Amino acid sequence: MQKRMFGGLRPLLTMFGVILASMTASSQAADKTGASVDRGRYIVKVGGCNDCHTPGFAQANGQVDERLWLTGDAVGWQGAWGTTFPINVRRFAAGLTEDQWVQVTRSSQAKPPMPVWVFRDMTEGDLRSVYRFVRSLGAAGEHAPAYLPPGQATKLPLVKFPQ
Repeated sequence: MQKRMFGGLRPLLTMFGVILASMTASSQAADKTGASVDRGRYIVKVGGCNDCHTPGFAQANGQVDERLWLTGDAVGWQGAWGTTFPINVRRFAAGLTEDQWVQVTRSSQAKPPMPVWVFRDMTEGDLRSVYRFVRSLGAAGEHAPAYLPPGQATKLPLVKFPQ
């Protein structure tokens, strides 16, 4: 009798196990796309990424529609290294896998004023969250102007560092 009773429950227990495993996988997927994206948004927002990589962000006191975030800017940063322009992070990330993003950001040799040390100090989880958030925004905007070597002039607006 006991064998028969549990034998009848076996399919039900198996089905319960499958449902539980499915819910766990679903929860992990939601974390990857939900909580991780939210974490990335937070890091971008408080980390100052928009200050340079979002047009007009500082002038608008941070009140720029998120749809415009991280699309690059034509305001140059000029110093002894030449003139750099904040890249369109959304287009940049669109060309990378998540693993490539982690590798590229960790080994970044970007010119000033990009604070590359920030990427080296971030946890891998935070780098992945930033990537997921950037990718959630989608590729948009135009590429930023190209780097100009020292001494090369531009008619674009500049922030000049002392030589």
